[in-house]
Amino acid sequence: MVMEPCGTGTDLTIPIIFISSLFKLMTLNAYHSTDFEVHRNWLAITSNLQISEWYYEKTSEWTLDYPPFFAWFEYVLSFLAVYFDPKMLVIENLNYVSKKAVFFQRFSVVVCDLFLFYALKRYCILCLTRIESVNKTKEESLFVILGVLMNAGLFMVDHIHFQYNGFLFGFLILSILEMKQGRFLHSAFWFTILLNLKHIYVYVAPVYFVYLLRNFCFIQNNRLKSQSYICSLIGVSLKDFSIKHLIQLGLVVLAIFGISFGPFIYMGQITQVLSRLFPVKRGLLHAYWACNFWSLYSGLDKIASIIGSYLGLNVGSRPASLTGGLVTQQSFSMLPDIPLVVTFIFTVIAILPCLIKIWFRPNEKNLFLPCLILCAYASFIFGYHVHEKAILMVTIPMTLLSTKSEEYARIFTILSITANFSLFPLLYKEAETPLKLSLFLFYTFLSTYCLYYFHGQKSTFPGLGIPFIKRYEAFYLYGYIPLFIYCNIGHNMIDRNGKLPFLPLMLTSLYCSIGVIWSWFLMYVKFIIES
Repeated sequence: MVMEPCGTGTDLTIPIIFISSLFKLMTLNAYHSTDFEVHRNWLAITSNLQISEWYYEKTSEWTLDYPPFFAWFEYVLSFLAVYFDPKMLVIENLNYVSKKAVFFQRFSVVVCDLFLFYALKRYCILCLTRIESVNKTKEESLFVILGVLMNAGLFMVDHIHFQYNGFLFGFLILSILEMKQGRFLHSAFWFTILLNLKHIYVYVAPVYFVYLLRNFCFIQNNRLKSQSYICSLIGVSLKDFSIKHLIQLGLVVLAIFGISFGPFIYMGQITQVLSRLFPVKRGLLHAYWACNFWSLYSGLDKIASIIGSYLGLNVGSRPASLTGGLVTQQSFSMLPDIPLVVTFIFTVIAILPCLIKIWFRPNEKNLFLPCLILCAYASFIFGYHVHEKAILMVTIPMTLLSTKSEEYARIFTILSITANFSLFPLLYKEAETPLKLSLFLFYTFLSTYCLYYFHGQKSTFPGLGIPFIKRYEAFYLYGYIPLFIYCNIGHNMIDRNGKLPFLPLMLTSLYCSIGVIWSWFLMYVKFIIES
């Protein structure tokens, strides 16, 4: 009964999935990154070797460094891959590329996106029904499905650069909708599977831990007012703690981790597996700086070193390690080096206020998704060796929230434009420039003006033609135009000798960092003051 209104609201979802899949298949011959070879190698490893050898094989530099469930996923794919091109399953065929191999791997990503579509449709059916307005439900459902499936950043990362993020977000969305429905064990089930597919989602694990502990393991009642000062201070009474619920939750989580890691524990290989999953020697920054706080910190160090050299200070040769394009330990020339523990402390401090709020505001289901987004934000902004692609962990969930208010639409607009532009350096070849620019502009206009009409056309366009945002934010966003022109045309004209090859990357990272951090600040303010 509840599902009917939203069901009618998703009548156009089949054409959407068909058209989006068609667009994705059109990129079969586009550029693909080294991640294509990464996944080819993993197909070869899992199809040829015993499980005991998976996390030891190192013929290729692209060793298996995802959790066991993803390794099994590659193993299943290998049964199909052999019918397309058996040579792609030979471990020694490093950097092997053929038309059939490319087609299979590209097509497998498109097919896996069907799981994301399934998750989105379920989310719309169960979470977006509006009793007061069936038409509003239709519009919201269509935007959420279209906004995620056609997300420019996800499109560039998965279907051009080459990764399997789409179906992973399907698991995340299923866990979110189950949490919103109050089915806590189901939510834990989907999220634990996700963790065992890609461990980067540990970034948002604190939200699940706190929310499940407070809302599932502590039984809610109205006795708190009559209880002691300590109980009021910590927000719970130990008398309300349910051992039964804790055991149920523990069994779900431990069973999944046991299935995933159990064989490696049995074989005494868990240390080797964990060393592959968490290679802490990679350094603070990725080769292309993710647009976060540490990017600004590194930029400040660069400026300080330049000023220092003009003042005759001994800055040494250390700055080159920050922009050399290599994934190694980095050193700063003027500012203190940042160890792993410092990034951890910064991240904990950043997520603590929102975790405290959901602890003291149990049963408020609308707080879970914003808190998850803030946790993803904090991990991206302050995390250690963060990849630029991790911004998708913020933009995809934020799409689900953008229809809830004009302020969320404002935050989404700033974040979406910034995040999608920040992914441009992934597609660095000139042949892909028209494609990535077209994707960026199409999605920007589509998402912005769909939200404008969804929210009742209330915005007066104070943002110089961009709905929801302030005038000063519009000036910032329009700054991407000269930045794009410089990075793609101007730099080659100015730096003819190639002395500053990484300057466009650095400028892109620094400029995008401002937008990401500003949108995070706006999101945090709204979350804290929201009743």
